[in-house]
Amino acid sequence: MRWGENIVRNTGDQRLAYGKTLVELAENDTRIVVLDADLRKSTMTYFFQQAYPEKHFEMGIAEQNMMSFAAGLSLTGKVVFANSFAVFACGRAFDQIRQSICTANLNVKIVGSSAGLSDFGDGATHQALEDIAIMRALPNMTVLVPMDSVETRKIVKAAAEYDGPVYIRINRNEGPDLFPEEEEFVIGKPYVIKDGTDIVIFACGVMVAKAVNAAERLEKDGISAKVVNVSSLKPIDEESIKALVKNAKGIITAEEHSVIGGLASAITFILRGTSIPIESVAVSDSFGQSACSYEELLKQYNLTEENIICKARKVIKN
Repeated sequence: MRWGENIVRNTGDQRLAYGKTLVELAENDTRIVVLDADLRKSTMTYFFQQAYPEKHFEMGIAEQNMMSFAAGLSLTGKVVFANSFAVFACGRAFDQIRQSICTANLNVKIVGSSAGLSDFGDGATHQALEDIAIMRALPNMTVLVPMDSVETRKIVKAAAEYDGPVYIRINRNEGPDLFPEEEEFVIGKPYVIKDGTDIVIFACGVMVAKAVNAAERLEKDGISAKVVNVSSLKPIDEESIKALVKNAKGIITAEEHSVIGGLASAITFILRGTSIPIESVAVSDSFGQSACSYEELLKQYNLTEENIICKARKVIKN
């Protein structure tokens, strides 16, 4: 799908979209239940708690127990959404996710909120820059990274319909909505949101909007950039990725995640053997830190339009 110039730039909140979508889903699906690790006001699942208190389970600050409980509920036929900050959901409860949920291929949806650097005030202990890598490495796990609030709603609905473990990565801060309301979300499918002929920018999460802005600035320099939203990190339609880079002079990946194990790793693996130069915009194998604002951190770790433009010029030169 090529959306060309029909790019919507309204502002949305992924967490708010997530919480309200859960309520909407439960209106028609009695199987939906929600688990929280003492963070419902931050994950926005308190909307679900207010609407369906009998289907909301407060598990306390105990992600390991929450994932084990989620596995048990799924065995009774429930569609379970288990919520915490991304760093705790993936890190504290890895053993339970692996042993209880993924090995048995259970129908549990793990939602990692405040992912990446988006919890800018709390520093490295609360910032997840390795969660995609951890979840991608698990057999049976599907990994989805919405780029905005519109896609968040669609991804949550798709996850509820999908039978099996799913990890959804939610950002904490508001951002522009680019995903068209009328477009269907399909697990595994990459979406072209801006067409171009010289280079291809594969991006996920908040970096999609930055990639679009960078591409528009590159146009003024005579460089035509295609921007692809890779919101499905696992699975990925490999043949589509290969087709999208045909005749490209260069490739860039952009993600709010470690350069190890995330989008850069996925795309370079798919395109292994290609002679097209590839550059990555990502966090270079380091932890986060606290800051006064989210944008300050993104700049500190070079997750910016300017760095995408710099990488674009580099691959064109090469």
